[in-house]
Amino acid sequence: MQEFVTFAWWVFAIRWLHVLSGVMWIGLLWYFNFVQTPSMPKIPEAQRPAITGFIAPTALFWFRWGAMSTIITGLIVAHMSGYLLGAIKLGIGDHDPHTTAIGFGMWMGAIMWFNVWFLIWPNQKKVLGIVAAQPDERRRAGRIAGLTSRVNTMLSIPMLYAMVSSGRPFF
Repeated sequence: MQEFVTFAWWVFAIRWLHVLSGVMWIGLLWYFNFVQTPSMPKIPEAQRPAITGFIAPTALFWFRWGAMSTIITGLIVAHMSGYLLGAIKLGIGDHDPHTTAIGFGMWMGAIMWFNVWFLIWPNQKKVLGIVAAQPDERRRAGRIAGLTSRVNTMLSIPMLYAMVSSGRPFF
């Protein structure tokens, strides 16, 4: 009995870290898309370096590591809870709608994670001047990062719905 209680506590603890990481990640995603991006044209040109030089790099640090922590803790929770492989295959053959729902959420989260690390961040480094780029290349990088971020914002709604509606038990 003690082993079950200890295991259940670890599942809960990792799930809690998963939720906290997800709140950080999606919170920053929504901040970028609903606050910072629409506000930038309204900020006087002289004040924009404060955003691009200080706020955006720090926010992007927490954004990408929030994404990493969310996916890692999510995979650990799924493994510990016994539905990782079923969710990866979207419940095909399992006849379990909960596994299918959580699987869709996991796949959308994985796509979003990929977008953060392999599309948004590399392009944002060019936009922010962390990596040298010509003006045309910076504009293109900004467009790719912005569009990919909007895709992630759109995916975040069904991803959250799929994960919450799966009705997966905590243990």
